[in-house]
Amino acid sequence: MRKYIIILSALLIGFVSCNKNFLEVSSDSKYEGDYVFGNKEEINRVLTAVYASLMSNDAYGNAFFNTFALNSDVEFTAFAGELPSVNGEDFKAFDGARHAPTVQRLWDKMYEGIERANIFIDGIQKSPVFSKNDRDLTQQLGEAKVLRAMFYHDLVVMFGDVPFNTKPTMQLGTAFVIPVTDRNEILSFLIDDLMEAAPGMKSANEIAQGVERASKEFCQGMIARIALSRGGYALYPEGAKGTMKRMPDYKDYYAIAMQYADSVITSGKHNLNKSYRNVFIDETNNVVTNNDDPVFEIPFLRNGSGTVGSVTGPAVSGVENVTTHVWGVSGGGMRLNAFYHYSFDRADIRKDYVVGQWSYDATGTPQVLTDYTMYNNKWSKIWSDPGKALGNQSTGNTGINFPYMRYADVLLMYAEAVNEVENGVTGTHGAKAQNAFKQVRRRAFRDSVQSQKVDAYTNTVAASKESFFNAIVNERKWEFGGENIRWKDLVRWNLYSKVVYDTFMEYYIVASMVGGDFMEGSEKYQTLPFNKFYKRIPNPGNKDIYPNTTLNVIEFYNPWEGVLHPGTGWDMATFYAWYDENTSMPRAQIFYSFRGFIRGGSNSNWESLNRNSLPPVRYILPFPNQAIVMSNGAYKNNYGY
Repeated sequence: MRKYIIILSALLIGFVSCNKNFLEVSSDSKYEGDYVFGNKEEINRVLTAVYASLMSNDAYGNAFFNTFALNSDVEFTAFAGELPSVNGEDFKAFDGARHAPTVQRLWDKMYEGIERANIFIDGIQKSPVFSKNDRDLTQQLGEAKVLRAMFYHDLVVMFGDVPFNTKPTMQLGTAFVIPVTDRNEILSFLIDDLMEAAPGMKSANEIAQGVERASKEFCQGMIARIALSRGGYALYPEGAKGTMKRMPDYKDYYAIAMQYADSVITSGKHNLNKSYRNVFIDETNNVVTNNDDPVFEIPFLRNGSGTVGSVTGPAVSGVENVTTHVWGVSGGGMRLNAFYHYSFDRADIRKDYVVGQWSYDATGTPQVLTDYTMYNNKWSKIWSDPGKALGNQSTGNTGINFPYMRYADVLLMYAEAVNEVENGVTGTHGAKAQNAFKQVRRRAFRDSVQSQKVDAYTNTVAASKESFFNAIVNERKWEFGGENIRWKDLVRWNLYSKVVYDTFMEYYIVASMVGGDFMEGSEKYQTLPFNKFYKRIPNPGNKDIYPNTTLNVIEFYNPWEGVLHPGTGWDMATFYAWYDENTSMPRAQIFYSFRGFIRGGSNSNWESLNRNSLPPVRYILPFPNQAIVMSNGAYKNNYGY
């Protein structure tokens, strides 16, 4: 195991954002306990090193929400290779390898953050100035514990059982190898640790940096999130590729999630007053709001860190990485499933904001996207006001904050927990659970249809535990698209295998239809608009219609169903061109985008799979090679790696 020792004099972070000055680290801050932890100002500066680990692209700046956004019915990346890539990076297709550079970098950066948090927690608790009655210091202690819990929780979700230690490694001796610990022991420790920290923490509106720092509400929300992970299903190393199971005491943890999500709700510190789209448009404009949907935003720095808005949003090409407009180029590589858009209620206003169907060239001319995906438009560089744009030569390092936790998540966690603990939502806390669910859904529909789409819908799904659970499964799908939450939810619900199977079949059926083969199940797709008619029109100049008020846009004619040609003035784009006439089969991207679990082609296995008895999806990441070598063989991979 690599040992991380912070020498803060090397952390010269040149941050210039007026909102994020707390991240500045002085060059004379060395890890010398008597000096650093004997001075309140220096204690705060040491804490910034923990936050700095969050912002690396190897961790939360890109890898967490993009590199390891595994394929599902929401986030989706197409793969054309029949065999795994040489670099081992095919994790989204459940086919990665332990030698992949990204998994090593993620591992290193997460444990760097843990080590920095351990140093801080140890140092502040031993400090002569520390007092449990000093809310500034108990707040800072709480922040470090919450950040440590973030790192460990996300490691557990992605890697399963992992090395676990809560002391600075310099205290353990150079020969000490941190032992791999059962994930349930880790998660239970984190819950207890945060329960102890929460009372000493401040609300976001009491902290100068607001939701860009870990608050009491975020601490309570993390307890709820970790408790649901502890109470949910996970892949365990039993059998060749593992077995999905949850612990017998799972309901105890749903009760904890219910209690702490309720604490956030009862505090009244957050709400959903902003429109859905404005939550994310404000983030692209570096607007931080402390009492609305975001509970904790990872504070990236303009021109300094973070790829949100560059890997997300429509692709924007350049000529030698230069555009004729002020926003610069974007990759737009963090994509959504091609069918995700059609899963929404047609009246749901989230769908047309989140799902994007066109890109831009260097001159700002829109181009229709016709491949295997759609864009994740939740954030984009081009949503920023022209005066805040990064410039025509800009690429990544957007400084757009990522909302690691939103109040909508807390509300739906509460509703889910009540439904599980009370066997439905007609009992003691049922009305409050239904109201939490309604709050999320209410924001998704215009006032004119609220009665039908919110109230009547909730009354219907609240009739049984099963129907309310299914409604939560769907609502989280629609609410959190593009945030890399879906596959993790599906894992803890033990639904991942079925969803991946169904998604593969969805792509396969539609691709086969294009080639004239109407397989069983094709009936529901025969009204899809295989040919879409469109035209480029001037920008409407209204952010409620399109967040960029300068660049031209594309108007589609009846985008929901196939139509005859509407007449002159409309161009045509062919969607779902997924059948290869040369091979008389669906294209490789249809066969191999889920290949680590289900595949077509020459080594097809899809016909042999039974939807009612599917094997588990190997979502677990492997321990990287270097960690195994440095452990002298103490660390071993399971799950067929």
